[in-house]
Amino acid sequence: MSISPRLPSRPRFYDGRHYVPGDSVGYLLNQVVLSMRRTIEQRMAVHGLTAAQWYPLWRLKLGHDGTARDLARDTDIDAGAMTRLIDRLVHKGLVERSRSATDRRALVLRLTPAGEAVAAEVPKVLAQVNNDYLRGFDADEWQVLQGLLRRMLDNGRGLAEPAARGGRR
Repeated sequence: MSISPRLPSRPRFYDGRHYVPGDSVGYLLNQVVLSMRRTIEQRMAVHGLTAAQWYPLWRLKLGHDGTARDLARDTDIDAGAMTRLIDRLVHKGLVERSRSATDRRALVLRLTPAGEAVAAEVPKVLAQVNNDYLRGFDADEWQVLQGLLRRMLDNGRGLAEPAARGGRR
């Protein structure tokens, strides 16, 4: 008779019978993200950008996403909404459309010189906001926080993979 090794039990940090939403890691993470988004939006407004506009500009600056459809897919925004957003960026003189050299039906997006200048400010604002939210942390705490968040992301990916295959974990 073989005895299977006993797997360590997973700790249960929450109990549905005594669940306090304000103590939830998910709630707290969401509140941090919402607060950071508001702060980023306020600081991007100085550069004439809305919350929706800065991310596509930055993606284009980084060399990603040549079409509105690509941007919509990669940012999880409806294609119609992305087209309207691109229309506003074109109207502001930050983005231009041109025919693709390989597919005449496709319109490729490029930053204008004004778009390049504005997009260059995006990582500066993001770095400043992140640093402001990490005020009081030391370098070790920052690295631990990054490691813990990455581990949570990995755990979430592990949960999503079996669900995508139609199974449960």
